[in-house]
Amino acid sequence: MVEKVLVTGGAGYIGSHCVVELIEAGFEPVVVDNFSNAVREGDRDMPESINRIEKLMDTNIEFHELDLLDRPGLEKLFKKHSFSAVMHFAGLKAVGESVEQPLRYYRVNLTASLNLLEVMQAHNVHNLVFSSSATVYGDPQHLPIDEEHPVGGCTNPYGKTKFFIEEMIKDHCKAEKDWNAVLLRYFNPIGAHSSGLIGEDPQGIPNNLLPYVAQVAIGRRKCLSVFGNDYDTVDGTGVRDYIHVVDLAKGHIAALKRLKDNCGCKVYNLGTGMGYSVLQMVKAMEKASGKEIVYKIAPRRSGDIASCYADPRLAEKELGWKAQFDLERMCEDLWRWQSMNPTGFSNGTLPLK
Repeated sequence: MVEKVLVTGGAGYIGSHCVVELIEAGFEPVVVDNFSNAVREGDRDMPESINRIEKLMDTNIEFHELDLLDRPGLEKLFKKHSFSAVMHFAGLKAVGESVEQPLRYYRVNLTASLNLLEVMQAHNVHNLVFSSSATVYGDPQHLPIDEEHPVGGCTNPYGKTKFFIEEMIKDHCKAEKDWNAVLLRYFNPIGAHSSGLIGEDPQGIPNNLLPYVAQVAIGRRKCLSVFGNDYDTVDGTGVRDYIHVVDLAKGHIAALKRLKDNCGCKVYNLGTGMGYSVLQMVKAMEKASGKEIVYKIAPRRSGDIASCYADPRLAEKELGWKAQFDLERMCEDLWRWQSMNPTGFSNGTLPLK
């Protein structure tokens, strides 16, 4: 019998790519999303990302418009289905916005996760893959960052919500011995599916570097603001570990399989182990797109750090997972998505050739 996996936030950037990998791995994803960062496809009232995955994979995907703050709606869903596991992506995720709106981030991210955990417990669903973040490490005390690096010294409310949710899950797994959870600490996902059909389509002004760079290259934005050029890095701009979103999605499938070992609560970094600066990324995207990317130096953003890159060896050792795609491929796939979909999913169902 095919295993059903609930995917919260499954219409978003990372969630949608994981839906593809779940289908390829033989699972049946059931997707919920509240459209906070997804485009609605009019005829069927579906997220455009899920609509396109159905065409790409030649399948039907069960979708429910649901906010995890809606506890009765969540209960109803769990009564309808017998899930073998949950992949939890849903949540607000912009660092800068979290600094400006901390209470909103705490209310949405923590309450949604608490609702999910309680409903899972009530319906005997005890397997969870959680979408965490390298922001839980705060300002790095050493590089590269391994899973033993201290956590909790987060520099922004978004990171704190991820840390608090991790702690909730860890405590629950200690109390309930039949629970298994894998907490995946992402570094910086970029790129897109090689088909060009799905990718990152931020609603409004992009909060992340690469979508903004791509929108400058395609002409949707005039100029990139580089926040700070006085960090202690190779060129003064912030250094991050960028990982292809498909590599990241495959890491979730490896985590799902790890749950079957009754692993208890495990934590893994998903990154490449390589750090690239903002200006290095700009140059890489210029090469991929053949376009000049205009930028200006702006003041540092509150909550940002100088450098952050992973030690991903534990995931390779215990999950059998390792990032496969290099920087050139990440930028090529991102540019393919952006050039085929110059205005994102609002193009509708037929990307430009």
